[in-house]
Amino acid sequence: MTVVLPKGGNVVLSPRVGRVCVVLDSAAGPALDASALLLTASGRVRSDADFVFYNQPRSVEGAVTLAARSGRQETVTVDLARLPPEISTVVVAVSTDGQPVGAVRGLHVRVHEAPGAGATPAPGSEIVRFEVTDAGAETAFVLGELYRRSGQWKFRGVGQGWTSGLAGLATDYGITVDEPPASAKPSAPTPVPAPTPAPAPRPVPAFPVPPSSVPQPNPVSLAKAVRLEKQLAGASPAMVDLVKRAGVSLQKKGMSEHRARVALCLDISLSMSGLYDKGKVQQLCERILALAVQFDDDGSCDVFTFGRSGHDEGPLDLRNYQGWVAGLRRHRNLEGATNYAKAMQVVRRHYFPDSRGRQRSRPCPDQLPVYVMFVTDGQATDKGAARDQIAWASYEPIFWQFMAIGKTSRNVSAGATAMPKRSGLGGLVDRLLESNFSFLEELDEMAGRFLDNANFFSLADPTAIGDDQLFDLLMYEYPGWLTQARARGLVTGT
Repeated sequence: MTVVLPKGGNVVLSPRVGRVCVVLDSAAGPALDASALLLTASGRVRSDADFVFYNQPRSVEGAVTLAARSGRQETVTVDLARLPPEISTVVVAVSTDGQPVGAVRGLHVRVHEAPGAGATPAPGSEIVRFEVTDAGAETAFVLGELYRRSGQWKFRGVGQGWTSGLAGLATDYGITVDEPPASAKPSAPTPVPAPTPAPAPRPVPAFPVPPSSVPQPNPVSLAKAVRLEKQLAGASPAMVDLVKRAGVSLQKKGMSEHRARVALCLDISLSMSGLYDKGKVQQLCERILALAVQFDDDGSCDVFTFGRSGHDEGPLDLRNYQGWVAGLRRHRNLEGATNYAKAMQVVRRHYFPDSRGRQRSRPCPDQLPVYVMFVTDGQATDKGAARDQIAWASYEPIFWQFMAIGKTSRNVSAGATAMPKRSGLGGLVDRLLESNFSFLEELDEMAGRFLDNANFFSLADPTAIGDDQLFDLLMYEYPGWLTQARARGLVTGT
């Protein structure tokens, strides 16, 4: 039988319940992002590693996990037995991208006895339900909390929030963010009676230095989460989802906190006209912008184009990305050549003006690396100059990710890493097709560089694979290059 809680009400969970699914759901209105915080008896997190959200969907010890969203429903699974003894409370919250929680209809939280890993809660397993009826202008909202009292686990319906979003929530739970919120206290708080007195707070070391007993696996900081929340306020739901998907790929590579500048080099040769006209270049621009928002504190991507010449097109960001390609086409005509070196020269001059895009034979260190997404559908018409540019750029902290658009035997298809090579006549056709981009493979594998600074893959259609697969491809070799670049002194910062 389900217990329906009033605001501030609590219920004791049966001792036989070792794992619970806390399901956050709603009927309509702004999209919500679930999160969970693991708190000590002082009511504070131990470190950023105790914050579980879409970019960091698992706590350090694995006791708290956030499942992928299903429709409007998100699920936080808590293995009560695996929680460290110093954790006394798991707070379950939601946040929006700047819209009021009060605009969400049918907001409620359900607690189920958890099934096996990866399974959905079974019908009839609902233990507790708490419905939110009085949310207002808040943009971050605590729905409920699991807490330990006298050896028993209980669930309480909380229902209070912060008009200052994640920044307010983070500050109240002991996390220092870069820009303190205007108000760190819940808006219009309703006192929540504690069933038993909480233990006296213990001194807590200044955040973010965690106790030495807490393993640190490269967590995502709440400061970054707050930064993303501010940047994404007002962005379309599709862009918000793209940024989150990019963050998941980075988290898998242990790069959630990595910072870099991001550049996009677009081929504007005449053969690209169909890709521009069909909106495929616009879609690709939005996907690369999502990566830039994760990497760059400014949330922008520098765009360069190349055909006969190389051009600096300025930044692509969350304010101007919609219809950006249409604007580009109004002032930039397609050109009748494909000069890779022209683009490389402009990029190098932009980030390292002292090079003037010319020869370099000594390392040029910098705090932040540059990640360049280089997109083309044709063979270079300036191969010698392009080889020189890649060799000279190997002394700079620039990584070149080449993506060819066209039919080759090395195409990446949906759900696969590459198309298998064929033998006989089919193999001959494949090799003829592949020759269109053999030069990009050469740049990928070229000898004589200070550091291997490039990677290559091809797609028959840039929209043929999903966002997750594309982001994984973009991070295939970059982390390894970054490790070497740091070891060789090219990258000196994060």
